[in-house]
Amino acid sequence: MNEHYEKWDEYAPRGLILIGFGFTMIMRAAHVRSQKKGFLRWVIQFLIGLVSINSGIALFGEAVKERTLYEMDVKELRRQDAKAESEAVTE
Repeated sequence: MNEHYEKWDEYAPRGLILIGFGFTMIMRAAHVRSQKKGFLRWVIQFLIGLVSINSGIALFGEAVKERTLYEMDVKELRRQDAKAESEAVTE
C-alpha cells in the first residue's frame, strides 16, 4: 500500500480523537470552575485540553497533507497508465 495512504490512515483518526479529548477536558475544566473548586485544578485541566486540541489539529493537518500527496500519486499513476495504453493502441 502507498506510504502516504498509510500515514493518512494513521494520523486522521488520532488527530480527531485528540481534538475530541481536548474539548472534553475543557468542558470538564469549565464544570470544575463552576463548582468553585481549586484554581489550579481547573487551570491544569484547561491547559491539558488546550494542548490536546492544538496537537489534534496539527496531527489532522498532517493527515490532510498525506492524503493530498496520496491523491497526487494516484493521479500520476493513472496518467501514466493512460499514456501507456494510448501508446499500445497506436502501435
